[in-house]
Amino acid sequence: MSQVADLLDLHVKTVRGYVRDGRLKAVKVGKQYRISRADLESFTGAPLASRPSRDRYVEVSTIVQVDAVARHDLDRLNTAVMATATGLRVEMVYNEERATLKVIILGDPGRTADVLRLIEALT
Repeated sequence: MSQVADLLDLHVKTVRGYVRDGRLKAVKVGKQYRISRADLESFTGAPLASRPSRDRYVEVSTIVQVDAVARHDLDRLNTAVMATATGLRVEMVYNEERATLKVIILGDPGRTADVLRLIEALT
């Protein structure tokens, strides 16, 4: 039932209720229920293949702090990072009094890793 619940994006208890009410046909085999593909398609009113699938999306949130950054180094780093950070959300916060820079990166892990390697190489 958990597989059917995942396919329908429902809680397992909801699917059990549908089976109990007779809205969704199922056959009890031992302690488990089996739901045929045809019965599931009849219940949803659409072939399973045409149902939209959910792709998993993974996002990384990273904060990098760099100390002892001069203004001219900040400009060079900012230009290089922004040119490389396609598809990422990047923000830079510079504290001039302390000469510290925080780089905040949100997005794809692979692209984030590329930007982190660039920051490492430039600092």
